[in-house]
Amino acid sequence: MMRKSIFLLLVTFCFISGLYAQSLSVATYNIRNENQGDVSKGNGWKQRCPVITQLIRFHDFDIFGSQEVLVGQLNDMLAQLPGYDYIGVGRTDGLNAGEFSPVFYKKDKLTLLKSGTFWLSETTDKPSVGWDAALPRICTWGKFQTKDGGDSFWFFNLHMDHIGVKARLESAKLVYQKIQAMCAGEPVILTGDFNVDQASEGYKFLTSSGMLQDSYETAGIRYATNGTFNSFDPNMKTNSRIDHIFLSKGFQAVRYGVLTDSYRAESEKSAEEVKSSQFPKEVSLYQYESRMPSDHFPVQVEVKFVR
Repeated sequence: MMRKSIFLLLVTFCFISGLYAQSLSVATYNIRNENQGDVSKGNGWKQRCPVITQLIRFHDFDIFGSQEVLVGQLNDMLAQLPGYDYIGVGRTDGLNAGEFSPVFYKKDKLTLLKSGTFWLSETTDKPSVGWDAALPRICTWGKFQTKDGGDSFWFFNLHMDHIGVKARLESAKLVYQKIQAMCAGEPVILTGDFNVDQASEGYKFLTSSGMLQDSYETAGIRYATNGTFNSFDPNMKTNSRIDHIFLSKGFQAVRYGVLTDSYRAESEKSAEEVKSSQFPKEVSLYQYESRMPSDHFPVQVEVKFVR
């Protein structure tokens, strides 16, 4: 009788532990670098930044990798994301020059244990351009621990080259080797703008490695009505996913989403009131333009630690 009672207690404990397993809201978001060309087309950073940071706060990302972040943009985001800190360096000089691929995280939820950066090239420890890449590319990494449950994990965030076909494949192999060497089988999250979709050789290398799985494929709930690139055009459609969140053993993907949020910007007709028979006459409509916060959609995944 005592053995049976002990067994039931163990089963109950395991069931309750499963219900309350520690979870994280993870994301990747290429925010598009600040440049004058986008300003002239109505997609300037000053206009987009408040939308991006409100989106991040509303969807409540606990930790996320970002790409194309210049130092001014980095400071703008931190100013509008209270409670977040970051790790990362500029890819041009390893300090503040050039684009960052930072990892932002909530300070009240996660403790940073250690961090670093390596370049996606044959010379990983200093600013360099690898293989047939057009630009220097980097991967930012950190080891974190949750403050509630004490779970630790590694987080890698990268931005692969947009030109070099060989560079993208070799970068996938390099990141795999780095994870193997650094993480000793501990849980890993890999995010980024890979500039390759689910049909590419580099993607297949990572997903066939036995170490990483695409959260898109494993999530219990999936919300993905579009791919992850939009070219600042709300009417653009693609099935290609070039922004990915890969998970190792130790994580379970609960929900996966490509967040296609848009916003409205003033147009030449914005001052004109529009009436509609389907809308109460005492309230007003105005003609604005639908715009995207970035030329990439953010990808968000709720993950749960699995022991």
